[in-house]
Amino acid sequence: MDLLRHLRFFVAVAEEGHFGHAADRLGMTQPPLSQGVQRLENRLGVTLLTRGSRGVRLTTAGADLLPRARALLDQAEEFTEAAARQRENRGAVRIGVIAALGDRQVAGLVAALRAPDPQARTVIVSTTATVDLVDAVAGGRLDCAVVHHPALLGELEASPVIKIPRRLLVPADHPAATKHGIRALRGLACATAPRAHGTAAFDLLVDTLRERGLDPEFLPAPGDRDALGAVAAGRAFALSTDPDLRAPGVVAVPAGDEFALRVRVVWPDPSPQSAVCEALETALRELS
Repeated sequence: MDLLRHLRFFVAVAEEGHFGHAADRLGMTQPPLSQGVQRLENRLGVTLLTRGSRGVRLTTAGADLLPRARALLDQAEEFTEAAARQRENRGAVRIGVIAALGDRQVAGLVAALRAPDPQARTVIVSTTATVDLVDAVAGGRLDCAVVHHPALLGELEASPVIKIPRRLLVPADHPAATKHGIRALRGLACATAPRAHGTAAFDLLVDTLRERGLDPEFLPAPGDRDALGAVAAGRAFALSTDPDLRAPGVVAVPAGDEFALRVRVVWPDPSPQSAVCEALETALRELS
């Protein structure tokens, strides 16, 4: 007996309140539908539906089991969809990156991973917070990820720290556009990823700024697009890994080595994609 098929019969009749309408909904004739419900009732040993002059009604057992039947059907559909995604992603590389990594670096990583096999499919997961990437790698939803350093990595394996140079983005009409130096940024907020995206990395940035005489307010800006808006509006300065970034109202000035973006490649132990992790680390170093 196909339990899921017969559960669909039961749910359709219960929701339509009529065998004929349920048969139309399921694209079948009424006799096999009625027989299917009877087989389900015989299998379960309970009566689910009663027929009357006003149509079909649920019994006490039917009312209790209907939401459970719906839940089973929903779970079966989710299972089928998940299997389809797995089928489509066979051979794919599932990597994640923090939003602080610029578009140039992300494109370079994809190109580097495809270089050995142009037919290989690479999946870049939407950029997100370090804590979420760590959880995704640990949970097997990603093969590896590029995350902030420092960060709590649990039992994940990690590459050595890779430093990616960054430049300061400042409003074109602000004195800091021509007068270099961290203290010239006074009066501007700092547009950067929220603390929740990487607590330790955020705190390190705060400490570095304070050591150099700057204690700004902070505006949440996970990536370059968010940061550019705040900088162009004259409200903030930001840091970017993109050496070629250009935008109206924004000037890029040098930033010291202490403001480099520090990242690590993380993966589970053992890694399902060890060659990919090595290629990812190599590509990051070449792009830095």
